[in-house]
Amino acid sequence: MPLFGKKPSTNVPALTPGEVKARLLGLNRPTAPFQIVDGAAEGVDLVAEWKIVDASWYEPFAKANLQKVFRIYMKLDAAKNEVRAQDHEYTVSWKAGVPSLKLAASSFQGQMNSVEFGSGYAFTETLAPGQVYKYKFNTGELKKPIQEAAAACGWSYKGVSFGKL
Repeated sequence: MPLFGKKPSTNVPALTPGEVKARLLGLNRPTAPFQIVDGAAEGVDLVAEWKIVDASWYEPFAKANLQKVFRIYMKLDAAKNEVRAQDHEYTVSWKAGVPSLKLAASSFQGQMNSVEFGSGYAFTETLAPGQVYKYKFNTGELKKPIQEAAAACGWSYKGVSFGKL
């Protein structure tokens, strides 16, 4: 996965910012462990994040014992046909199986790649030992669809580590 992004498709005309935003929001689906939401409240166009605060995803994330997650803040730059993106890391604290997010003490922002994985073993319904859960959360699962959708719109995805988003 490229650090600073995927080049736009050369055989498609660049779509408008509204069309790009609609295409990115269209990546949302109930079975995905992430969501893309309007970012107006955060001062950006869109925010992509793991569904860690979605009740139907509590169990997989809690079993993963995730300590840190990240969000991708995105601004659409119509002058350059770029989706400018910056990652922000958050710490997760679990209380009675319910997560709460806080900006990480290190206040990381920039570009990051991480993979959280693991599995758990216990006695199964047949009373034999066996695997009871397995998980893998990879930042690429969140970034790759965004990069591909931007490229399909004739836009590039640019990861911003320093400076203004």
